[in-house]
Amino acid sequence: MNRMKWRGTVLFVVILTVMGLTIGLRLYGVGQVATGSTAATAVLPTSSPSATASAAPSATASASPSTSASSSSAGTASASASKTVDGAVEQTPYGPIQVQITAKGKTITAVTVLQSPSDRGRSVEINAQATPILAQEVLSSQSAKIDTVSGATYTSEGYSQSVQAAIDKL
Repeated sequence: MNRMKWRGTVLFVVILTVMGLTIGLRLYGVGQVATGSTAATAVLPTSSPSATASAAPSATASASPSTSASSSSAGTASASASKTVDGAVEQTPYGPIQVQITAKGKTITAVTVLQSPSDRGRSVEINAQATPILAQEVLSSQSAKIDTVSGATYTSEGYSQSVQAAIDKL
C-alpha cells in the first residue's frame, strides 16, 4: 500500500517539473528560431476608419526596419517618409546601451539595438532575451514609458533612456 503512494508522489513531482520547465522555456523564448536581428517592426492602424479596415494590426520581427508605404495612400509626403534617429549612449553598471528608432510620421515603426553590454557572457545572454521584449514594449506603447524586464533592470532603464533621447530628437 505504501508503495502505491510513493509512485503517485514521484509521478506528481515529475509532472510538475516538466510543466515548470515547459512554461519557463516558453517564457524566456528558449528554442525559438531567431531572425538574427534585434529589429522589430510593427504595422499599426491609423485613426481613420477607412485605413483601419485595410491595415490590420500586426507585429512581426523582421530584419528590415522599414515597412511598405504602398498600403496606405491617405498620408502626405512628409508623413510617409521614414526617419531614423540614434538615441544617446546610456551607461549601465554592465556596459553601454544605445538604440536606434525608425519612425514614420509620429509612429515608431522599428527599434534596433546599436550597442548593448557584451563584456560578460551573462550580460550577452540577458540582453539577447531582454532587448526583443523591450523593443515590442516600445512599439506597443509608442513611447519610452515601458515595463522593466525582470532580471534585466539596468538594461531596461538604459534602453528606456536611450529611446527617450531618440524620441526627443524626432
